[in-house]
Amino acid sequence: MKDAFGAPQSLLVLGGTSEIGLATARRLIAHRTRTVWLAGRPSPALDSAAAELRGRGAYVRTVDFDALDTENHETVLGKIFTEGDIDMVLLAFGIPGDQERDEEEPLSAVRVAQTNYTGAVSAGLVCAGALQAQGHGSLVVLSSVAGERARRADFIYGSSKAGLDAFAQGLGDALHGTGVHVMVVRPGPVQPTAGTARSGAAGASTYGTAAGAPLATIPFTRTPLVTTPEAVADAIVTGLRRRSETVWVPGALRAVMSALRHVPRPLFRRLPV
Repeated sequence: MKDAFGAPQSLLVLGGTSEIGLATARRLIAHRTRTVWLAGRPSPALDSAAAELRGRGAYVRTVDFDALDTENHETVLGKIFTEGDIDMVLLAFGIPGDQERDEEEPLSAVRVAQTNYTGAVSAGLVCAGALQAQGHGSLVVLSSVAGERARRADFIYGSSKAGLDAFAQGLGDALHGTGVHVMVVRPGPVQPTAGTARSGAAGASTYGTAAGAPLATIPFTRTPLVTTPEAVADAIVTGLRRRSETVWVPGALRAVMSALRHVPRPLFRRLPV
């Protein structure tokens, strides 16, 4: 159970190779977290991530999890909760897709939608039910600023994140008063790292661009609004302590997106965003 400073003793990361997920795990292990579950597709990257966290003093388990295999989510995730209480679930999986290719190949677009939205709805509801049954815990959902308003450059990815964001907000309202805390995290463009190139249902999330694409192609990246996995992790830890419901990273994005939401569409189409 979380201590007075909001630090969970146990953590489940859905998307076990996510750069943001792993950065968050490192921050929490430095505080109080001692048990970490990394859920993702079996891979050397998942094994390496587990070994690295073990080196930091945590007891780490890996579990075979595929966002697209929704029929088995209840079985796979349910087994984790039978091992003991989970204080925090971080829903960190997602794929950015490739807008140009996805427009030409509808099945590719469907995979983005199924991973980022359908898979997240399934896993989110399973974990929410388990947290509610144990009577406590936090569900942290990685959304994206891309979901705030559809852009020509990434409306397929952005629409999937918009759906996820709305789902998570509604889930938070549904769980209000049950002892379960839902926090939606809206990062801006995330500075690519070596790990960002790891994509797939358990991979890292970027802002509406193909994993590993040049940062200069991502909106806002020439401004202080670009962020890093470590900065997002710090914001998550602070948000847990404050029991926040919505976290923007960096915080200035809240004002920027508030303004952009009200720009008339004819003008919005001409903006370099």
